[in-house]
Formats: sequence, C-alpha cells, structure tokens
Amino acid sequence: MGILINPSILSADFANLESELAAISAADYAHIDVMDNHFVPNLTLGLPIVERLAKVSPIPLDAHLMIENADLHAPAYAEAGAASVTFHAEAAKAPVRLARELRSKGVRAAIALKPATPIEPYLDLLGEFDMILIMTVEPGFGGQQFLDVCLPKIQRTRAAISAANLDVWVQVDGGVSAKTIERAADAGANVFVAGSAVYSAEKPAAAVDELRQLAQARCGGH
Repeated sequence: MGILINPSILSADFANLESELAAISAADYAHIDVMDNHFVPNLTLGLPIVERLAKVSPIPLDAHLMIENADLHAPAYAEAGAASVTFHAEAAKAPVRLARELRSKGVRAAIALKPATPIEPYLDLLGEFDMILIMTVEPGFGGQQFLDVCLPKIQRTRAAISAANLDVWVQVDGGVSAKTIERAADAGANVFVAGSAVYSAEKPAAAVDELRQLAQARCGGH
C-alpha cells in the first residue's frame, strides 16, 4: 500500500493560497480543513473557497469536514471538486448512507474519529469507506502535539482492514512531523496529514520528500 503525504493548508498563508498549493505540488493531496465554529471551536474556510481551490490546485483536494450536520453538508464538497471528502463519525447520523452518497458523486468517502472515539463500532462497516482518519490531536487547531495514545487505535484499525482483505487507507492527522511519522507508519497508517511540519519548513517540497521517505522506510509490512 502506497504512502501518501497530504500537507494541510491550515498552516499555509491564506492570502496566497494558489502559490502555497504550488509549493506542495510534489505531495499527493492538499488537505483542506473545513471548520464551522460549532463542531470545533474554530472557523476556517468554507464551500466557495474549496470550489475555487479545486480549480487552481496542482494536486487533488482532500477535504476534512469538521462541521456539524455532515449528512446535509458533506455532499456539496464533492460537487465543489474535492477528490476525497472526510466527515466525522461524531457529526453524521447515517454514516454508511452518507459514504454511499459521496461515492455516487465520484469521490473517495472517508470517516474521521476524534481521539476518544473508538473504532470498534465501525469495524463491520470498514468496506463502506475508502479511508479511515484517526485524529492524533483534538480537532480544531493546528500545531498541536501528536497523541501517542492513539497509536493502538491505528493498529487495531489496520489489523481489521488487513483481516478483511480490504483496500482502505488509514490516515493520521495532527502533530505529524519528522519526529512522529515513523511511529504512525509503524502502527499502520499510510496517509499522513502534516501542516506546520511542511509549511514552516524553508523548502516545503523538501519537507514533503523527507516525510515520505521516513514513512516508506517503516511501511513495508502494510
């Protein structure tokens, strides 16, 4: 299973997003954090900006919706041009129905779990999703420290996917850096969201390459 590096533009210069996207053109996806100031205590960008970014980004958009009432609002992000749409388990009343609706619109459907949300209720549903996002910080703010207590959940998720012989990606988001990515890869993640680790680097493209090499060195068993 391939390693994917998805830099988060939450750490980019919001006044120059087109050039900031160009700076990460060597990455696999651009991770777009959508926050509504209700599901999480922060407000970022919304649907019109995602729609515009989809037109100018050199790489596909990975939209992470930290919003309430995901069942109602998530499909619009597929229509706006995101290639992958992630909604939170805690914000969806009918996650399987929503994932199927997203897939019907031609995008990858993913479900995200906060650090305290267990994976076990979703293990029988894994085949309904293209990706499971295990949050390794509390969602809502960039620059937080990686929570190692989430590693066993990543391991259990990867083990269940492997046991069922499914092609489901495992993404981690929060505190991912050159110091933490190897632990996440060891646990079974193959998609890595990194914000400040990329955008605070002198050369974002070089930071992407370094993260990819570190993860690839650990991911042979997945």
